[in-house]
Amino acid sequence: MRQALQAGLAPSRTRLDNGVVVLAKETNTTPAVTINLAMRAGSICDPADAPGAVHLLSRVIDRGTATRSAEQVAEEFDNRAVALAITVTRHVFSVVCTCLAEDFEALLALLGDILMSPSVPDAELVTRKGEVITAIRQDEDNPAVRAVEALMARLYPDGHPYGRRAKGTIEAVEALTRERLIALHAQRFAPSELSAVVVGDVAAARAGAAAAGVFGAWRTPPPVPVVPARVAPAAGRQRVVIPMMNKAQADIAYGFIAIARADPAFHACSLMNNALGQYAIGGRLGDSIRERQGMAYYVFSSLDANVIEGPLVIRAGVGPANVDRAIASIDEEIGRLTREGLTEKELTESRQYLIGSMPRMLETNAGIAHFLQTAEFFGLGLDYDVRLPGLLRAVTLDEVHAAARRVLDPARATVVVAGPYQHS
Repeated sequence: MRQALQAGLAPSRTRLDNGVVVLAKETNTTPAVTINLAMRAGSICDPADAPGAVHLLSRVIDRGTATRSAEQVAEEFDNRAVALAITVTRHVFSVVCTCLAEDFEALLALLGDILMSPSVPDAELVTRKGEVITAIRQDEDNPAVRAVEALMARLYPDGHPYGRRAKGTIEAVEALTRERLIALHAQRFAPSELSAVVVGDVAAARAGAAAAGVFGAWRTPPPVPVVPARVAPAAGRQRVVIPMMNKAQADIAYGFIAIARADPAFHACSLMNNALGQYAIGGRLGDSIRERQGMAYYVFSSLDANVIEGPLVIRAGVGPANVDRAIASIDEEIGRLTREGLTEKELTESRQYLIGSMPRMLETNAGIAHFLQTAEFFGLGLDYDVRLPGLLRAVTLDEVHAAARRVLDPARATVVVAGPYQHS
C-alpha cells in the first residue's frame, strides 16, 4: 500500500498531432469512467463589448450539434442515465460527465461532437438567454453575490477580465446572437486549447485510442492567446457600501490582490490562508468572529492564485448591527497575523489538514480528473500529487510570515458591504 501511495496517480499523457493533450488514469474501484474535457476558453475570452458571451455559450453548447438535434443529444444522455456538467471559470470551459465503462466510447464521441460542432439553434438560444437573464436578476438581489462582484470590480478595475461579471449584463446577454456565439466558438475553441482527461475503468491505451478517434482529425488554428494584464495591489483602503435594505443579513467581502499560481511562495500563502480562514470551522477568523464573538452566520477566506495574481478574499455574513464590529475583527486578525505570523502548532495543523485532505480529494474518479486538469493547466507535472506533501512540509514559519506580510495589510484592504446597512 505504501508503495502504491509513493507511486501516486502516475497518469499517462499523450499529445495528439493537432495539439490535444490526453491524460488517462485507470482505476478499477467501480465500472465507471469520468470524462473531463477542459478548453482554455474561459470568461477572459469574452469580447470587450459582450461580457457573458462564453457563459451563454456554455448554457447552449449542448443543445444541438451539426449532426444531432437538441432532443437527440438529450436522449443519448438520458438513455445512459448520464448527467452533464458544463462550467466556465475565468480561464477554462469544462465539460464533465461520468458514465459506465461500456458506454465510454459512445459518450466521448458525443462530448466531442458537442465541443467541436455546436449548432446553437435560435429557439434553444432564446430559452437559455431567458434562464441566464433570470440568474443575473437573482444575483442582483443576492447580497453575497453583489458584495463579491463589487470587490472583484474594485480589485481589478477598468474592464479587467478578472473584475467582470462572468454571466455578463442583461443588456449584453439580450444583444448576443447565434452568429456571435458561433464566431466566438470558431475563434477560441481549437485542439491546441483542449486537455482531455479520462479516469476510471478503462485502460490508458483504450482511452488514448478513443480520444484520437474523436479529436484526431480536428483542425483549427491556435487562437491568439488572451493574456490578462497584471494589476497592482491597492495603494490604500477602499470601502464600498451597497444598501439592500429589504434584506435580513449583510454580507461582507474583504480582499486583496494576492499571488499567481506559479509564484514560489504559493504553498506558503496557501498554508497561511488555511490557518487564517479555512482550517476546521474557519481558522482564526472563524474562531474569533463566529465562535468566540458569535456574530457571524459564516466567515471564511479563500485564495485564488491564478495565471496572474489572483485574489485572497475574506467573506462573512452578519447581522446589520454587527457589520462594523466584524470588519474591525477581521482587521485585528489580519494585523496580528502580519505582526506575529503563525504558531508552530497552527502551521503543523494546517499542513496536516492540507496533506490529509488529498486522499479524500482523490477518492473519486471525478476528483482525480479535476486534480489532473488543474496540474495540466498550471504545468505542475504528472507527479504533483506525489511531490505536494513534501512541498508543504518544506514550508517554514518564516516563509508563511513573509507571505502574510506581503499579501495582507488592513490599510490596503478593499472592503465591500452589501445588505441592510448604511455607512456610519
